[in-house]
Amino acid sequence: MTQAELKEQMKDAMRAKDAVRLSVIRGLMSACTNEAVAKGYGPDGVLSDDEMLTVITRAAKQRKDSIEQFEKGGRPELAEGEKAELAVLQTMLPAQMSHDEIVAAAKAKAAELNITDKTGANQLMGMLMKDLKGKADGNDVKAVVDSMFA
Repeated sequence: MTQAELKEQMKDAMRAKDAVRLSVIRGLMSACTNEAVAKGYGPDGVLSDDEMLTVITRAAKQRKDSIEQFEKGGRPELAEGEKAELAVLQTMLPAQMSHDEIVAAAKAKAAELNITDKTGANQLMGMLMKDLKGKADGNDVKAVVDSMFA
């Protein structure tokens, strides 16, 4: 996903009068501008695909955290709005790996790095997160790595 594609999606959402999608896209556009400024590109700077993925992933993670907090706080009506926004964000992210795919990747990487006990778990986690960036949730990867050495 590029910033130009995001602008096109914003136009489509306006034409379709899709308020939730439009709100999410506007928030992402703002986050992209903030990221570009933070990286020193200036407000009109263009982010790379990896940087865009990072911005979208961060927004999705924020929605997941909000949903969890609203549900803990007994505010299901607020959680519903966040769920709708998360659904829009997930259409922009690459497909997530299944648990079995994460396990297979973790075992292959552990064999490659010759990690056989818990002392190398942090190294394995770091290498896996580089390899699986954007393809798997960090919490899922951590659970797989922890289960390997439990």
